[in-house]
Amino acid sequence: MRIIPAIDIIGGKCVRLSKGDYNTKIIYNENPLEVAKMFEAHGIKYLHLVDLDGAKSSKIVNHKILEQIASKTTLKIDFGGGLKSDADLKIAFESGANQITGGSIAVKNREIFEKWIADYGADKIILGADANNEKVAVSGWLEDSDEDLVPFIKNYQSKGIQYVICTDIAKDGMLEGPSFELYKKIIDQCSVTSGAVEKISEANGIKLIASGGISTFAELPKLAEMGCEGTIIGKAIYEHKISMKELENFILNN
Repeated sequence: MRIIPAIDIIGGKCVRLSKGDYNTKIIYNENPLEVAKMFEAHGIKYLHLVDLDGAKSSKIVNHKILEQIASKTTLKIDFGGGLKSDADLKIAFESGANQITGGSIAVKNREIFEKWIADYGADKIILGADANNEKVAVSGWLEDSDEDLVPFIKNYQSKGIQYVICTDIAKDGMLEGPSFELYKKIIDQCSVTSGAVEKISEANGIKLIASGGISTFAELPKLAEMGCEGTIIGKAIYEHKISMKELENFILNN
Protein backbone atom coordinates (compact mmCIF):
# COMPACT_ATOMS: atom_id res chain seq x y z
CA MET A 1 0.00 0.00 0.00
CA ARG A 2 1.34 3.40 -0.99
CA ILE A 3 1.78 6.05 1.70
CA ILE A 4 0.68 9.41 0.31
CA PRO A 5 1.09 12.45 2.59
CA ALA A 6 -1.15 15.42 1.88
CA ILE A 7 -0.30 19.07 1.48
CA ASP A 8 -3.33 21.36 1.30
CA ILE A 9 -2.70 24.89 0.07
CA ILE A 10 -4.45 28.13 0.98
CA GLY A 11 -2.75 31.42 0.22
CA GLY A 12 0.47 29.61 -0.68
CA LYS A 13 0.71 28.03 2.79
CA CYS A 14 0.45 24.44 4.04
CA VAL A 15 -2.82 24.12 5.98
CA ARG A 16 -5.30 21.55 7.26
CA LEU A 17 -9.05 21.82 7.65
CA SER A 18 -11.53 19.78 9.69
CA LYS A 19 -14.43 18.23 7.77
CA GLY A 20 -13.55 20.50 4.85
CA ASP A 21 -14.61 23.62 6.76
CA TYR A 22 -12.48 26.59 5.67
CA ASN A 23 -13.20 28.29 9.01
CA THR A 24 -11.22 25.57 10.80
CA LYS A 25 -8.01 26.34 8.90
CA ILE A 26 -4.75 25.73 10.75
CA ILE A 27 -1.50 26.85 9.12
CA TYR A 28 1.23 24.24 9.70
CA ASN A 29 3.97 25.64 7.50
CA GLU A 30 4.37 28.72 5.34
CA ASN A 31 6.63 26.86 2.92
CA PRO A 32 5.02 23.84 1.21
CA LEU A 33 8.29 23.00 -0.58
CA GLU A 34 10.02 22.64 2.78
CA VAL A 35 7.34 20.15 3.86
CA ALA A 36 7.60 18.22 0.60
CA LYS A 37 11.38 17.96 0.95
CA MET A 38 10.95 16.65 4.50
CA PHE A 39 8.64 13.93 3.20
CA GLU A 40 11.12 13.03 0.47
CA ALA A 41 13.97 12.80 3.00
CA HIS A 42 12.02 10.10 4.86
CA GLY A 43 11.59 7.86 1.83
CA ILE A 44 8.17 9.14 0.75
CA LYS A 45 7.66 8.82 -3.00
CA TYR A 46 4.15 10.21 -3.46
CA LEU A 47 2.33 13.43 -2.60
CA HIS A 48 -1.34 14.44 -2.60
CA LEU A 49 -1.36 18.20 -3.30
CA VAL A 50 -4.67 20.01 -2.97
CA ASP A 51 -5.33 23.54 -4.19
CA LEU A 52 -8.01 24.62 -1.70
CA ASP A 53 -8.06 28.11 -3.17
CA GLY A 54 -8.73 26.47 -6.52
CA ALA A 55 -11.50 24.28 -5.10
CA LYS A 56 -13.26 27.39 -3.81
CA SER A 57 -12.79 29.48 -6.96
CA SER A 58 -13.43 26.63 -9.47
CA LYS A 59 -10.17 27.16 -11.35
CA ILE A 60 -6.54 26.27 -10.79
CA VAL A 61 -4.82 28.81 -8.51
CA ASN A 62 -1.71 27.38 -6.84
CA HIS A 63 -0.02 25.81 -9.87
CA LYS A 64 3.23 27.67 -9.10
CA ILE A 65 3.58 25.70 -5.87
CA LEU A 66 2.94 22.49 -7.81
CA GLU A 67 5.65 23.49 -10.27
CA GLN A 68 8.07 24.33 -7.45
CA ILE A 69 7.60 20.99 -5.66
CA ALA A 70 7.66 18.98 -8.89
CA SER A 71 10.88 20.63 -10.09
CA LYS A 72 12.73 20.51 -6.77
CA THR A 73 11.78 17.03 -5.48
CA THR A 74 11.36 13.58 -7.03
CA LEU A 75 7.88 13.14 -5.54
CA LYS A 76 5.15 11.81 -7.81
CA ILE A 77 2.34 14.29 -7.30
CA ASP A 78 -1.39 13.90 -7.71
CA PHE A 79 -2.95 17.34 -7.87
CA GLY A 80 -6.54 18.40 -7.31
CA GLY A 81 -8.73 21.33 -6.41
CA GLY A 82 -10.72 23.44 -8.85
CA LEU A 83 -9.77 21.64 -12.05
CA LYS A 84 -12.74 22.41 -14.28
CA SER A 85 -11.46 22.91 -17.83
CA ASP A 86 -9.08 21.49 -20.41
CA ALA A 87 -6.93 24.57 -19.82
CA ASP A 88 -6.72 23.83 -16.06
CA LEU A 89 -5.67 20.26 -16.79
CA LYS A 90 -3.02 21.41 -19.26
CA ILE A 91 -1.57 23.81 -16.67
CA ALA A 92 -1.54 21.07 -13.99
CA PHE A 93 0.31 18.55 -16.14
CA GLU A 94 2.69 21.17 -17.55
CA SER A 95 3.43 22.25 -13.96
CA GLY A 96 4.56 18.74 -13.09
CA ALA A 97 1.53 16.76 -11.88
CA ASN A 98 1.82 13.02 -12.48
CA GLN A 99 -1.91 12.59 -11.94
CA ILE A 100 -4.87 14.89 -11.40
CA THR A 101 -7.91 14.32 -9.22
CA GLY A 102 -11.35 15.33 -10.43
CA GLY A 103 -14.21 15.46 -7.96
CA SER A 104 -16.82 18.14 -8.63
CA ILE A 105 -16.19 17.99 -12.37
CA ALA A 106 -16.98 14.25 -12.39
CA VAL A 107 -20.42 15.06 -10.96
CA LYS A 108 -21.24 18.32 -12.70
CA ASN A 109 -19.71 17.73 -16.13
CA ARG A 110 -19.44 14.03 -16.83
CA GLU A 111 -18.78 14.63 -20.52
CA ILE A 112 -15.56 16.57 -19.95
CA PHE A 113 -14.35 14.19 -17.19
CA GLU A 114 -14.91 11.16 -19.42
CA LYS A 115 -13.04 13.01 -22.19
CA TRP A 116 -10.08 13.49 -19.83
CA ILE A 117 -10.03 9.75 -19.09
CA ALA A 118 -10.04 9.03 -22.83
CA ASP A 119 -7.49 11.71 -23.74
CA TYR A 120 -4.96 11.27 -20.93
CA GLY A 121 -5.52 7.64 -19.95
CA ALA A 122 -6.96 6.13 -16.78
CA ASP A 123 -3.52 6.02 -15.16
CA LYS A 124 -3.42 9.85 -15.16
CA ILE A 125 -6.94 10.67 -13.98
CA ILE A 126 -8.11 9.95 -10.41
CA LEU A 127 -11.79 9.98 -9.47
CA GLY A 128 -12.29 12.03 -6.31
CA ALA A 129 -15.28 10.36 -4.65
CA ASP A 130 -15.68 12.33 -1.45
CA ALA A 131 -18.74 11.51 0.59
CA ASN A 132 -21.01 12.98 3.23
CA ASN A 133 -23.46 10.34 4.53
CA GLU A 134 -22.60 8.32 1.41
CA LYS A 135 -23.64 11.17 -0.89
CA VAL A 136 -20.93 12.58 -3.15
CA ALA A 137 -19.84 16.09 -2.06
CA VAL A 138 -18.71 18.77 -4.49
CA SER A 139 -17.29 22.32 -4.67
CA GLY A 140 -14.62 21.86 -2.05
CA TRP A 141 -17.17 19.94 0.05
CA LEU A 142 -19.27 23.07 0.34
CA GLU A 143 -22.32 21.29 -1.10
CA ASP A 144 -23.72 17.77 -1.39
CA SER A 145 -24.95 16.24 -4.62
CA ASP A 146 -27.75 13.72 -5.16
CA GLU A 147 -25.18 11.12 -6.25
CA ASP A 148 -24.98 7.97 -4.15
CA LEU A 149 -21.33 7.09 -3.56
CA VAL A 150 -21.09 3.45 -4.61
CA PRO A 151 -23.15 3.71 -7.83
CA PHE A 152 -21.13 6.83 -8.69
CA ILE A 153 -17.86 4.89 -8.39
CA LYS A 154 -19.26 1.89 -10.28
CA ASN A 155 -20.39 4.13 -13.14
CA TYR A 156 -16.90 5.52 -13.62
CA GLN A 157 -15.46 2.06 -13.12
CA SER A 158 -17.41 1.09 -16.26
CA LYS A 159 -15.87 4.10 -18.05
CA GLY A 160 -12.37 2.78 -17.36
CA ILE A 161 -11.39 4.72 -14.24
CA GLN A 162 -8.68 2.94 -12.22
CA TYR A 163 -7.81 5.21 -9.29
CA VAL A 164 -10.41 6.35 -6.76
CA ILE A 165 -9.70 8.57 -3.75
CA CYS A 166 -12.51 8.25 -1.22
CA THR A 167 -12.77 10.61 1.74
CA ASP A 168 -15.50 10.36 4.36
CA ILE A 169 -15.90 14.07 5.11
CA ALA A 170 -17.22 13.39 8.62
CA LYS A 171 -13.84 11.81 9.41
CA ASP A 172 -11.54 14.25 7.65
CA GLY A 173 -9.16 16.07 9.95
CA MET A 174 -10.85 14.68 13.06
CA LEU A 175 -8.12 12.16 14.02
CA GLU A 176 -10.82 9.66 14.97
CA GLY A 177 -9.85 6.85 12.62
CA PRO A 178 -10.76 6.18 8.98
CA SER A 179 -14.06 4.86 7.64
CA PHE A 180 -13.20 1.16 7.53
CA GLU A 181 -16.86 0.21 7.07
CA LEU A 182 -17.28 2.56 4.13
CA TYR A 183 -14.15 1.26 2.41
CA LYS A 184 -15.28 -2.33 3.01
CA LYS A 185 -18.65 -1.50 1.44
CA ILE A 186 -16.94 -0.04 -1.63
CA ILE A 187 -14.63 -3.06 -1.85
CA ASP A 188 -17.51 -5.52 -1.49
CA GLN A 189 -19.82 -3.79 -3.96
CA CYS A 190 -17.37 -2.56 -6.59
CA SER A 191 -15.11 -5.56 -6.96
CA VAL A 192 -17.34 -8.45 -7.98
CA THR A 193 -15.89 -10.13 -11.06
CA SER A 194 -16.82 -13.50 -12.52
CA GLY A 195 -19.10 -14.13 -9.57
CA ALA A 196 -16.30 -13.84 -7.03
CA VAL A 197 -15.62 -11.03 -4.60
CA GLU A 198 -12.02 -9.88 -4.80
CA LYS A 199 -10.05 -7.09 -3.24
CA ILE A 200 -10.81 -3.88 -5.04
CA SER A 201 -7.13 -3.42 -5.90
CA GLU A 202 -7.30 -6.65 -7.90
CA ALA A 203 -10.65 -6.21 -9.58
CA ASN A 204 -11.30 -4.38 -12.83
CA GLY A 205 -8.17 -2.28 -12.36
CA ILE A 206 -9.74 -0.22 -9.54
CA LYS A 207 -7.25 1.11 -7.03
CA LEU A 208 -8.89 2.51 -3.88
CA ILE A 209 -7.02 5.24 -2.01
CA ALA A 210 -8.33 5.76 1.51
CA SER A 211 -8.39 9.32 2.81
CA GLY A 212 -9.59 11.07 5.94
CA GLY A 213 -9.40 10.37 9.63
CA ILE A 214 -6.11 8.47 9.81
CA SER A 215 -5.03 8.87 13.43
CA THR A 216 -2.61 6.09 14.41
CA PHE A 217 0.01 3.96 12.72
CA ALA A 218 -1.93 0.77 13.61
CA GLU A 219 -4.66 1.75 11.14
CA LEU A 220 -2.31 1.50 8.17
CA PRO A 221 -1.77 -2.30 8.12
CA LYS A 222 -5.54 -2.74 8.49
CA LEU A 223 -6.20 -0.58 5.43
CA ALA A 224 -3.53 -2.49 3.51
CA GLU A 225 -5.06 -5.81 4.50
CA MET A 226 -8.49 -4.62 3.29
CA GLY A 227 -7.03 -4.07 -0.16
CA CYS A 228 -6.58 -0.29 -0.25
CA GLU A 229 -3.99 0.60 -2.90
CA GLY A 230 -2.92 3.72 -1.04
CA THR A 231 -3.75 5.90 1.90
CA ILE A 232 -3.57 9.68 2.21
CA ILE A 233 -2.34 10.98 5.56
CA GLY A 234 -2.57 14.61 6.58
CA LYS A 235 -3.23 15.94 10.06
CA ALA A 236 -1.88 12.78 11.78
CA ILE A 237 1.56 13.71 10.42
CA TYR A 238 1.30 17.41 11.21
CA GLU A 239 0.02 16.75 14.74
CA HIS A 240 2.75 14.10 15.29
CA LYS A 241 0.24 11.29 15.84
CA ILE A 242 2.20 9.23 13.32
CA SER A 243 5.95 9.74 13.11
CA MET A 244 7.88 10.02 9.87
CA LYS A 245 10.11 7.21 11.15
CA GLU A 246 7.09 4.90 11.41
CA LEU A 247 6.12 5.74 7.84
CA GLU A 248 9.69 5.26 6.67
CA ASN A 249 9.80 1.77 8.23
CA PHE A 250 6.39 0.87 6.80
CA ILE A 251 7.59 1.77 3.30
CA LEU A 252 10.83 -0.18 3.73
CA ASN A 253 9.00 -3.30 4.97
CA ASN A 254 6.20 -3.37 2.41
